[in-house]
Amino acid sequence: MYRDLRELYWWPGLKREVADFVSKYLTFQQVKAEHQLPSGLLQPVKIPLWKWERVTMDFVSGLPLTLTKKDVVWVVVDRLTKSAHFIPVRTNYSLQKLAKLCRTPSCWTELGERRVLGPELVSDTDDKVRVIRDRLKAASDRQKSYADLKRKEIEYSVGDFVFLKVSPWKKVLRFGRKELDQIHDVFHVSMLRHYRSDPTHVVSTEEIEVIPDLNFEEEPVQILDRNVKILRKKSIPLVKVLWHNHSSEEAMWEPEEVIRQQYPYLF
Repeated sequence: MYRDLRELYWWPGLKREVADFVSKYLTFQQVKAEHQLPSGLLQPVKIPLWKWERVTMDFVSGLPLTLTKKDVVWVVVDRLTKSAHFIPVRTNYSLQKLAKLCRTPSCWTELGERRVLGPELVSDTDDKVRVIRDRLKAASDRQKSYADLKRKEIEYSVGDFVFLKVSPWKKVLRFGRKELDQIHDVFHVSMLRHYRSDPTHVVSTEEIEVIPDLNFEEEPVQILDRNVKILRKKSIPLVKVLWHNHSSEEAMWEPEEVIRQQYPYLF
């Protein structure tokens, strides 16, 4: 834009004003690719103070049945010592039953250790745990120093307006659904981008019927075209629907079966 303008016009601060104008343009702010270092410095995971204070767990499923009808291995790993428990369970075990199995004597208390194993072993264990924590801290600091070379620190204040980058996920319909009502309200800083306000971005609320959750309904106007999506074992009929949202119109390909069920008057 600057190159096109300067061929015919010039005034003091032309380039600066063009850059400011473009930076406030809504579409530019939404789709502009980042060419800077990722936002947010590395935040290392907190190092546990004692064995089995913090654990990670996973399930290895799809295994052959044992004689006791177990088909899953529950892997519980201590984040401090990397010791692991491999517990055979069933796929249909409830959370209560799994919690009852965490309650095995995998975490000794200091009092219990002293009573059962003696103070010498407790002191030796303390020394080993201290060495492990020191080495984990050194490795964590080294990893952070390397990672932060390719990151930039950025902070937002309460009340700042930002764009949120979200990724689409399966089984979410585009229209007439609350798409973010089950999403956690905490995001990593790298998913945010500063929003530069401009009066042209304000949409009159009189033109849009806003429902309590701040969404607005889009209505299908008509079917513009038909097509068939061929998959390996089946075919999916599609229809090109013209959607109207009180301020603009947009045509999208949608599954015919879904549109027929929700808006039979179009057919």
